[in-house]
Amino acid sequence: MSANSTTRASRGLDVSARRAEADSASYCCGASVTAMVLRNFEDRLERLVEGMFARAFKSGLQPVEIGRRLVKEVDAHRSLDVRGRTIAPNRFTVHLASDDAERFAQIDASLRAELATIVRQHAQEQEILFLGRVAIEFITEPEQVVGMFRIDSEFDDRVTEGSPPAYLLLSDNTQVPLPNAVATLGRLPESTLVLSDPNASRRHAELHPDGDTYALVDLGSTNGSRVNGRRVDRQVLADGDRLTFGTITVTFHVL
Repeated sequence: MSANSTTRASRGLDVSARRAEADSASYCCGASVTAMVLRNFEDRLERLVEGMFARAFKSGLQPVEIGRRLVKEVDAHRSLDVRGRTIAPNRFTVHLASDDAERFAQIDASLRAELATIVRQHAQEQEILFLGRVAIEFITEPEQVVGMFRIDSEFDDRVTEGSPPAYLLLSDNTQVPLPNAVATLGRLPESTLVLSDPNASRRHAELHPDGDTYALVDLGSTNGSRVNGRRVDRQVLADGDRLTFGTITVTFHVL
């Protein structure tokens, strides 16, 4: 073998080694991000089930186990679309044992919203796209063993019918579903969310559907509307945003 060919071979090995190292670093970074997403989910879940629901989650199937499996489901079924983009399933059906489903029913909408957030955050970090909104459904299987579950996933570009795409979480953990239309907020009794606060206006604000989320629109209220502490006239919302009207603060969640 000539000196030149030996040099080329050596350079080829160096390039391969660098590529392998980069792939490994990328994988480790992705794994680290996913672990962080799951840790954040656990922290939010603790706050979600604190108090009256906490005792129900000391045993049996833990929601974070479903979160981990959903992330694996996204990775296992990712593929390329006709334009070469990486896509993954966006509709997930989680089959639960009766006892586990009964416990989760206490925080059903909030839990599904948090699980959908995990899926979206993982996909964003991995540059994975979805054909439609991420939808998660719980199904009770009477024959399923407690603590065990399975997940079916599919690609679905249809808008989910019959269920609200988002909701507002009040300070007492009450969930106010948002319609697939403009939602109204104010002191008027016909409002989607009645603001029982003299500091709020009769017609204070509206939530307008905006793609997979909503936009908050202030209606010229006296004391204004705030998103995460900042006063806004119009703001596209993200899952987990805190909305303040007068002295009332609610949390916006996307399903």
